[in-house]
Formats: sequence, C-alpha cells, structure tokens
Amino acid sequence: MPSTTHTICARAGDGERLSDEQALALSGEHALESLLHAARMRRDRAHGAVLSYSPKVFIPLTHLCRDVCRYCTFAHTPRPGEPVYLSIEQCVAIARAGAEAGCHEALFTLGDQPELRYRAAREALAALGHDTTIGYLEQAAAAVFRETGLLPHLNPGVMTRDELARLRRVSVSCGLMLESTAERLCDKGGPHHGCPDKRPALRLDTIRAAGELAIPFTSGILIGIGETRRERIEALLALRALHEAHGHLQEVIVQNFRAKADTVMAAAPEPALDDHLWTIAVARLVLPPEISVQAPPNLNPHALERLLAAGIDDWGGVSPVTVDHVNPEAPWPQRDALARVCEDAGKTLVPRLPIYPRYVHDAPRWLDASMRAAVLARHDADGFAREDAWVAGEARTAPPAPPPRVRRGDALDALLRRASAGDALREDEVVRLFAVRGGELGAVRASADALRRQVNGDTVTYVVNRNVNYTNLCYFGCRFCAFSKGKRNADLRGQPYNLELDEVARRAAEAWQRGATEICLQGGIHPDYTGATYLDILRAVKGAAPGIHVHAFSPLEVWQGALSLGVPLAEFLASLQREGLDSLPGTAAEILDDAVRAVICPDKVNTAQWLEVMETAHGLGLRSTATIMFGHVDGPLSWARHLLAVRALAQRSGGFTEFVPLPYVHMESPLFRQGRSRKGPTWREALLMHAVARLVLHPHIGSVQASWVKMGPAGVQACLDGGANDAGGTLMNESITRAAGAAFGQELPPREMEALIRAIGRTPRQRTTFYGEVPAERIAASLDAPELTPPVNTPPKRSGPRNRELPIRFGA
Repeated sequence: MPSTTHTICARAGDGERLSDEQALALSGEHALESLLHAARMRRDRAHGAVLSYSPKVFIPLTHLCRDVCRYCTFAHTPRPGEPVYLSIEQCVAIARAGAEAGCHEALFTLGDQPELRYRAAREALAALGHDTTIGYLEQAAAAVFRETGLLPHLNPGVMTRDELARLRRVSVSCGLMLESTAERLCDKGGPHHGCPDKRPALRLDTIRAAGELAIPFTSGILIGIGETRRERIEALLALRALHEAHGHLQEVIVQNFRAKADTVMAAAPEPALDDHLWTIAVARLVLPPEISVQAPPNLNPHALERLLAAGIDDWGGVSPVTVDHVNPEAPWPQRDALARVCEDAGKTLVPRLPIYPRYVHDAPRWLDASMRAAVLARHDADGFAREDAWVAGEARTAPPAPPPRVRRGDALDALLRRASAGDALREDEVVRLFAVRGGELGAVRASADALRRQVNGDTVTYVVNRNVNYTNLCYFGCRFCAFSKGKRNADLRGQPYNLELDEVARRAAEAWQRGATEICLQGGIHPDYTGATYLDILRAVKGAAPGIHVHAFSPLEVWQGALSLGVPLAEFLASLQREGLDSLPGTAAEILDDAVRAVICPDKVNTAQWLEVMETAHGLGLRSTATIMFGHVDGPLSWARHLLAVRALAQRSGGFTEFVPLPYVHMESPLFRQGRSRKGPTWREALLMHAVARLVLHPHIGSVQASWVKMGPAGVQACLDGGANDAGGTLMNESITRAAGAAFGQELPPREMEALIRAIGRTPRQRTTFYGEVPAERIAASLDAPELTPPVNTPPKRSGPRNRELPIRFGA
C-alpha cells in the first residue's frame, strides 16, 4: 500500500530522502501545518539554530537582455544617452561603498547575452575591448575583487562550460535561476515566450556544467507564473538530481512572483502567502538537507515569521547599500529586524560569505587558487563570515562581550549543568558548546563565569616573571611560526640570535632584582643544541638567581634533548630536575589533533609524543601548564579533541596547573602569508575558548589563563568575565608573539596589571608558579622595579661540529 502524504512528511522530517514518486505525491498535500512542521524538523536537523544571510552589494552590470520575460522590470531596451554597461570605475565604487558598510559579497546581475540582440551592446563591448558580455563581466569582477576585496558572485544567465570556467577564476560562486522545468511556459502566450535563454534544457545544462567544474552554485524556482504545484516539484527534483551528481548546489531560492506595472503580467494574480509557504516547505522536504532553502525577505516583508516557520535557513543577500535592482519597489529589511525575527524563533542571525560553509571547508576543490586566501581571511571556524574586525594581537578596540543571558530548561542548559558538575562531556557535546552564538554564547559564558567564581572566587591572579628565548634559530619547519629563523623565514621580523650563557644568566639575575618569582625559558631548536645545552642553561640560571622558579623547555625541547643524548625521557627529565628545573610550559601543543598538526607543524612532536612527555614529567613530580594555539586551519572538532585529551591526562596525573588559550597571531605567520590560514580566531571564538575550557576541564584543571599579549588588555578583561581567573605573567621580555606581528608591549608591569584587574571590580593577587603566596619582599621589589636593561641578542656563531644524526621529522 503506498505511503500516505502524512507518512511521507514524517519521514522527510526525520531526514530521510524521498523518492521521486513520494516527492510528487506531495503535490496533493493540502494540510499546510503538517508540511510546515516536517519542514522545520528537517531544517533544524541539518542547520541547527543558525539563520544565515549574505551582506552584499548589488552591481547591475547591464540592464540589456536578449530575453523578454513577461514579468521583468530589470531588463530594458537601449536608452538614448544612457551607457549600456557600467564602467569598471562605477563597479568598483559600488563595491567600495559595500566594503565600507561591512559587506562581503559583490553580486553581479545582468541580462542574458544582450550583444546577440542589440547593436548598441555590440558597439559598447567593442569600445570596451570585448566581444561578449561575459568577457567584460570577467574583467569587472576581477577589478572589484582586486580593488575592494569583496567576493564576486556572478549571475549572467545561461553560460557555456568555457564561460563558466573563465568566471570561476574571478568569483567564489555563480548562480542561475532555473525558474521552472515546464517547457509549456515558453509557448506563445506564456511568460517565457520569446525568451531563448529560458528553455529549461539550456538552464539545466548550465547548472550541470557548473557542477562538473566544481563551482558553488545558486539556483531556484519562481512560483506563480502559471506553473502547477506538480511542475514545481518536478523542477525541484531536477535540481536535486544535479546536486546529487555533483554536490554543488549551495542554495535553492523559492521566489514568489510579484506583478509589476508596465509589464505584460501586470494584472496577473500573485501567489497567495500560503501557496508560497507550501512551496518552501515542499522544497525543504524534497531537497537534500544540506542545501539551503531561501526566500527573499523583501518580497514578503510582513510575513517573515511565517517564512521561517516554513523551513528556510537563509535570507539570501541583503544590502545596506544598494537596492534590489530586480525588485526595486521592494526595499531590503533592516538587519536588526531580521535578527529580531530570528531570535523570536529561537534562531541566531549569522552573516555568511557568498560561498557557503561546507564549500569553504573544502576550498581546494571548490575554489580557484586565486580566491582561496581571500576567503580564508574572511571566514570564521564554522565557515561563516567574520562578524567584526577584531584579530588577536592587534591594538584595536575589542568588541563588547555578549551579555550573560542564561537560557533555562533547554538541551544546552542541561549540558551546561552537567559540565559545571564535573561530568565528562562527549566530543560532540564539546563541539556543540563551540557552536553557540548570540544568547547561547551569553549562556555559556555565564555558566563558565559562575563556575570560575565557585572555584576561584573573585580574585584574579598573575605572576611576575620574565621570558627568556635563548635562540630564534630552529631547524624545525612549523608553518605558523614567525619567531624562528631558518631558510624558510629569514625575511621575517627580527635578526637571528643565539644567546651566550652569560646573557641568559644576566637576564635571570635582573628578573630576580625586579621582583620576579619565575623565569620562563624556551627557544627554537638550534641545530647545534643537544640535551647538554639545556642542562647548561639551567646551571647558568640557577647560578645567577638561585631562588627563582625555573619554568622551562617545551615538550619538543625535552623530546629533542633526550633523543640527542640517547636517553629515555624520564632519565633526561630527572637530570633537568636535578639541575634546577621546577616546571614545564605546556607549549608546542598547538592543536592535539594530528590531522591539523600535519598541516601546521608536520615535523614536530605528534599528539601522543606531547602527551607522553607531559605524563612522564607529571610522574616525576614536575608540574606543567597546558596550552592550545587556535584559529588557523583548525576548528571546533579539533578543539574538542584537544580539550578532551588534556582533560584525560589531567584526570590521570593531576599535573596541570592551568590551561592557557593562545589565539593564533596571523600577521607575520608564514602560513597566513602563503594564503593557507585564517586571520586567527574571531572575537566570539576567543571568548568561547576560555569559557568552554573552564567547563570541559573542570574539576581537573582549576585555572584558566588569559594572555594579554594575544587578547590585549580589553580582551583579558572580557575573558576574566567569562571563565578565566588568571591574567598570566608580566613577562618583561615577550618576543615570540611580537615576532608574529602583535602590537602589545613586551611587559605589563604589576601596577598596570592590577589596574586592569581592578577596573572590572575584581581583586588582584600576585602568585607563584604553583599559585602560592608571594613573599612581601618580592611584591615590593616588583612594584618598585627599575627600568629593564636593554637585552643583548648575541648574533649566532658556530659552536662546534653540527650533530647531523638528529632526526628532522619527529612527528612523521
């Protein structure tokens, strides 16, 4: 017995693929609310709480078109004294205004091949040095991208495969409305009569060719022009078949016909709202879940809530600068109005790029090489658009932190209660925490801050310390590092150096004189260094400042040192301990996910080796910090894996003193300069890392630190109000982050550190490395410290025969 439409809707709502027969059966379904409910279920399974839109400018390159659609007011015939095409300068000016208004997309729209109909178009193109409109579009898109950075999305109508291939090089996506597969609409008296480019087979061929060329693509149907409901479903099935073959359809627009004055169809009836909602819901149920379903908000401005209820997950392009040139009578809604509608429906409005997230994450397949770096620079970890201009390490005003609004009684609230109780979360649950936006972000931060208050109270700790980076020469090839000097990055900030032991000792003595309780020792892996070098450094420091706590040597240095001496890790760590090593920094962790490490640091210690060094050290009584360096080619899944790996070790060993999120500073990073990474984490992601770390690592790591050299003073304050309890070290000499392009100073003296903390109503307290009380004489010395003596960075020199037996690729 065939399935009823009720059963069909239920199956589609559960995420099942409908057969063609089942899809076509929906043409007889009249229970609108049942359809809408199933569509919302299918939408929410695939797209969660996010409703996206694209901030764009609309560039009408030409209004000429060889087609004469009976409902169109965009296209017109040549007009005396009016240029046929916008000039390149006009295109760039429109785009520049959009860029200044925060847009990401430059939408080029134009008529189909006007040169085939109008002499004026052919003459204008000849004057511009082109034979075809497509050729001129290619030039205009390239100019807009080059001059403004906006990402072109191109809608020039029917295209050949060769034309699509050309346009792929200057755009991130293209589009062509299918409108309908009903050939009869092209018959005499139909809306597409006399429109050679509206033949369904031609349009399907263009969409198919775009898929074969791996072009992220937009299409859609136009309803209310004389087609039947069954014909609408047939068009959706045709689009589905093309997507299932090639995977390239980003979105399908369900656009409702609007009758316009001075057109043949001016008196034609428009589709009723319920008919539009029915079609949106059916599109959602018929199409693969990953395809976004969109309805133009300006064509139904008083029914936005109903459009949401029908299953859309995207509002399309919305411009703060230009009108909708296809529907100029219909103004765009304000972004705030869309945000309120979304919020009322339990959704968060999120800006996107003209290329959707799943294509962003597979950029080598879907983007021409010339466009990838620009997309990387504009997207966040989820593949949506960066929502503000903040980047780690830049001295610019931080955006306001979201208000700590708490949602009660939903699944997120239950997840937050479990985390606050110390329950171990699953990987997917941690990913869910990293996905929050809007009010949910406020809820996560509020829960993390409440947990911080419970564990640490309202005291904010910091340590007076000095960083000593004894060399910036390194034979490892970490692709994110702007500090080390080697063949690949000799042009980066700073000159190569290798400190003499006397200079290391002098800096340690000066740090003690200035009230420091800790000295942090790390450097590049100099090709001449062995484990004996690290032992010599410890002796020099302890000889100059016997009372100072030595916090030294990343797991990479420890691994390399042990290997160079041919001794087990435990034996080498014990020898370091005997010479004065007190604790280890948890650096070189970057991301504890080997798929990411293969991109950013392929020859470094791998995840298991990093964890082995730390577990061995903890077993010997050497405690350590743990870090994460995030915001490059990583994302929520790799962050979750990192946090859970750290938590598991902390639970076994109890050896971690604190967790330190380190936002990636991109400016001088080779990875970014080569167009292979993002611009560091977004503001939302940076705040979330501190909050989620607090929740996930509880109760096994009790302190979360905010880095002022990465986050800036205002960023530290925001993190302290969202789960962090420690402001890190005063540092005295900070060189690694500065080498990467950070603008913040090399020292944050105690008085400034305490003023920063008091400004948010919290109580500052100096601490030791292990969070103990600092002697009064140390505090007094730190508050009245003299100016630092300028450091001397000794130029490198050969210290003996190079040990060429060292392995080069530890992590391979």
